[in-house]
Amino acid sequence: MEQLGNSICDYFVICQGNSPAQVSAITDSIEDMVRVDCKRKPYAIDGLRNAQWVAMDYGDVLVHIFLPDVRTFYDIEHLWADAKITNIPDLD
Repeated sequence: MEQLGNSICDYFVICQGNSPAQVSAITDSIEDMVRVDCKRKPYAIDGLRNAQWVAMDYGDVLVHIFLPDVRTFYDIEHLWADAKITNIPDLD
């Protein structure tokens, strides 16, 4: 893994849901799976009230769950142009 200087975390996970209910469900699923599989709780979760952009802070990993139009508007994937981007196909 290539190290990026002064980064706030080691990994950014960015995904999206198609409705606020789906964004909330994805958030709950991530929280449950990380708690069971990794024995970790998030330091903070923000954005659940509107569920348009939820951020989950695990310290070394930041998870962002967006509605599609909010993800397009903020385009945070390109804030770190020197970071390696790995696209993972939909998990149906």
